[in-house]
Amino acid sequence: MQSSTRIRSAVVAALLGLLAVLTGPGSARAADPAPAGTTVGDLTGFSADGPVYRLTAGAAKARVSFVSEETFRIELAPDGTFQDPAGDAIVLPQGKPPRTRWKERADRYDLSTGSVTLRVYKSPLRFALYRADGSRVWSEAKGLSWDADKTTQTLARGADEQFYGAGMQNGRGNTSHRDKTVEVGVDYNWNDGGHPNSVPFYLSSAGYGVFRNTFAPGTYAFTDPVTTTEQEQRFDAYYFAGDSAKDVIGQYTKLTGKPFLPPVYGLEMGDSDCYLHNANRGERRTLDALKVANGYVENDMPNGWMLVNDGYGCGYEDLAETAKGLQDRDMELGLWTEDGIDKIGDQVRAGQRVAKLDVAWVGDGYKFALDGCKDAYKGIEDNSDARGFTYAPESWSGAQRCGVQWSGDQSGSWEYIRWQIPTYAGATMSGLAYTTGDVDGIFGGSAKTYTRDLQWKMFLGTTMTMDGWAASDKQPFRYGEPYTSINRDYLKLKESLLPYQYSYAHEATETGVGMVRPLALEYPDDPKAATDAAKYEFMSGEDFLVAPVYQDSTERDGIYLPKGTWTDYWTGRTYQGPTTVDGYSAPLDTLPLFVKGGASVPMWPGIRSYKDRTAGSPLAWDIYPQGTSSFTLYEDDGVTREHRDGAYATQTADVRAPAEGAGDITVNIGESKGKFTGKQSTRPYEFTVHTGSEPGAVKLAGKLPRLGSAAAYAKAKQGWWYDRDDRGGVVKIKTAPLSTGKKFSLKLEDTSAVGGRNASATASLSVPQGQETGAGTASTVAVDVTAGKADVTGAALTLDVPEGWQVTPAKTVDRIPAGTTRRVEVRVTPAEDAKAGEARVTALARYRSAGESRTAAQRFAASVMPAPPSGEVWASDLEWLTSANGYGPAERDRSNGESGAADGHPLTLAGKVYEKGIGTHADSDIEVYLGGQCAKFTADAGIDDEIDGYGEVAFSVEADGKVLWTSPKVTGASETVPVDVDVTGARHVRLKVTDTNGSKTGDHGDWGAARFVCS
Repeated sequence: MQSSTRIRSAVVAALLGLLAVLTGPGSARAADPAPAGTTVGDLTGFSADGPVYRLTAGAAKARVSFVSEETFRIELAPDGTFQDPAGDAIVLPQGKPPRTRWKERADRYDLSTGSVTLRVYKSPLRFALYRADGSRVWSEAKGLSWDADKTTQTLARGADEQFYGAGMQNGRGNTSHRDKTVEVGVDYNWNDGGHPNSVPFYLSSAGYGVFRNTFAPGTYAFTDPVTTTEQEQRFDAYYFAGDSAKDVIGQYTKLTGKPFLPPVYGLEMGDSDCYLHNANRGERRTLDALKVANGYVENDMPNGWMLVNDGYGCGYEDLAETAKGLQDRDMELGLWTEDGIDKIGDQVRAGQRVAKLDVAWVGDGYKFALDGCKDAYKGIEDNSDARGFTYAPESWSGAQRCGVQWSGDQSGSWEYIRWQIPTYAGATMSGLAYTTGDVDGIFGGSAKTYTRDLQWKMFLGTTMTMDGWAASDKQPFRYGEPYTSINRDYLKLKESLLPYQYSYAHEATETGVGMVRPLALEYPDDPKAATDAAKYEFMSGEDFLVAPVYQDSTERDGIYLPKGTWTDYWTGRTYQGPTTVDGYSAPLDTLPLFVKGGASVPMWPGIRSYKDRTAGSPLAWDIYPQGTSSFTLYEDDGVTREHRDGAYATQTADVRAPAEGAGDITVNIGESKGKFTGKQSTRPYEFTVHTGSEPGAVKLAGKLPRLGSAAAYAKAKQGWWYDRDDRGGVVKIKTAPLSTGKKFSLKLEDTSAVGGRNASATASLSVPQGQETGAGTASTVAVDVTAGKADVTGAALTLDVPEGWQVTPAKTVDRIPAGTTRRVEVRVTPAEDAKAGEARVTALARYRSAGESRTAAQRFAASVMPAPPSGEVWASDLEWLTSANGYGPAERDRSNGESGAADGHPLTLAGKVYEKGIGTHADSDIEVYLGGQCAKFTADAGIDDEIDGYGEVAFSVEADGKVLWTSPKVTGASETVPVDVDVTGARHVRLKVTDTNGSKTGDHGDWGAARFVCS
């Protein structure tokens, strides 16, 4: 990829090319532009030709063509001459059109199929759509209008009508566009507010969608009335009427192409970098990519593919040897198409299986970009037995059938995480089934933001990490502990979920609906689903609700759970929706993740690569029993195109359980229907059934043996064990190998739906914020135990702590009355060598309630503090608990510099050079721990001389949440501001630099000679 400077130059060149396309003959402008603001007049002519109806309104002509019972096309030629610059580039052949009928009425013509009627009003010419039952779908508030540059449709807006779509809209799209204006076209803004991978399609909660068949950019204002404009003097739109948003997306993708089915390695993590002639990393060779691949293997981390030439001027060598080396490490070779795809045949024959397209291609117009996606996809398939698999940073309608839409070059930060959350789920509403962004961006970032970003992106269908452009490479094993272990856990969690995610990938090829979904798609009748209440969360399939942490915090507020029962994936605690969860405890290794009641999730346990699967590998089902539910697993060989000829299999798990409370559970596993190369003829099965109540027996063609411990379960070939301490109580079952060609039933007797026999009696745990410990120092950790609607008795609290910590067991609590809370304090001593920072602790309470033995769990973060300072200490020499910075890392004893570490200049304010101090870039926030041992903070504050007069900021000092001092506005031309602040008794102090004028250009704020005076 390119630096920010190269981005700007590429954009200028690309925009010049784009303007040339839009102003050339292909833009379909009329030879003699109409006067500004012309609205179509009265209908002066009508004729019918089967499913095509021709309309005349003075010099203008219109045409209505029915495609299916619920899909039709309206075209308007202001000068009477129809043009079609899109041709067959986007819309696919649709087969035989439906039978239609028409009827003239006094004020209109009715054009009808069995499902809908399009009313064509005569005076003036105006359209409205009605269903067969007479209900209105949409109507024009005025006739189609145009001027020399654009055409506009104006629709009446319903009182509660919501709108979605327009492609990838960065920072928005998973909640309603109502009252908003969105742009549809490439703007090369890959950050919040940009709109890469635009799609001229939107859908409405009123049950319809509109696709503008064009390559021209547009503006859609979902105000009252709704106006949708394209920058061309012609009108060409397809309309879809459906019973649901999913139905409309399905019709749109039937017209423009269903999403492709990626190879299974395409759903694994990808890695991208330049190896040959990488100016950022020094001289390397293409084969050096294998050393990085070794890092994934040695760290037991999944990775499916690697791009080895991702950088301008990078090139490659030894391609076949590199491809073979990657394949030996269970990875595939990818290439960036900076130089086009003329050589793709030779590259694919040498082993290329992934093609990432260049942003500059869009400079020649959207059609060129779409053709690039299709041609690269075809190039892989024409020269191998593999499936086409491409990544595109800027694309258009139709690209869903050939590639992943990627959101471009971005800088890792908390803000980056925040605005990406709504982006990808929102894009699903435009038929884009695979959308993603680089883990932690390609610039900036940090160990913590990388880990937080990777967590939730494992629940996207596709994702990759980009290396070579930030201060250090961004493979998930680069950051040391605890980050490496956490990243490994989430990579392997995604790997285990491949059967679930791959089944949804196949579903997208049939329905057009991607796995990553806004809540509004799954819960269209929930009024909060369309609002900001659900903006920073999404559904991964129908069963997982993902609410990423997008701030430097160990808690997450505002998690909206819609109607239903939701189980915390990590603790087993259940919630009844609709509800909003605040204060969710989310230490660094914990992604807020909830599973819907009734879920049955197929999994591949314990693998690093899909290639680890053997003929004897188990299939695991993770089941949250509630009512009647089912899931159909889709399987094929994962890599070839034989599935298109029917070489695949499906297997359905049907679960019957109580709607709530006590009862039996039956799990029916159907026969695996279909064949493909490598299909297992037999396999063992594992089941994890989240009941919360121990069953009396488990039967599979007779009683399965009951096992008494985790060790016995691990050793046995088949049997069951109830683990009351695992996520609120889980029944674990495994079978001997069973034929995939035969169905079988598993019955759990005398147990319960998810949540237990008496879910309302379940106790819950919570932990007060801000609990601190010190390395090698005894301290107290508090845990609150809250009883449900029944008394809790015999509550014994234990803590699972990091290795080397010591815990003094707490006394058992005899009784906690129903609905009340009891605080339990536990004595802990961190290890002598415990690193300062966050440590994850899990509290476990074993108790009895409502006649049952139960267990409640809660993860939380305990902060390990460094030793407090003594004497006079420089702020740059202290350990920083947090160090958020606006651009690159905050620097010790240097100015901020650029995006890398230690790349700043000597700290200089008003001509004075400081040997000690802190160099930042607004907005910056550095936290240090004083432990109440210091009395004074002094410094000289100002904007570094390296900025030469630019910038405008304010400095502030905060202690334990209270602002102690704030500077006046400081500019690059200001005098140095002396800082002398009393910090007596303060435990935590934050040094902040904040932008004050909305432009962060030049905001290089320095804390010169920053020093604390301590006892």
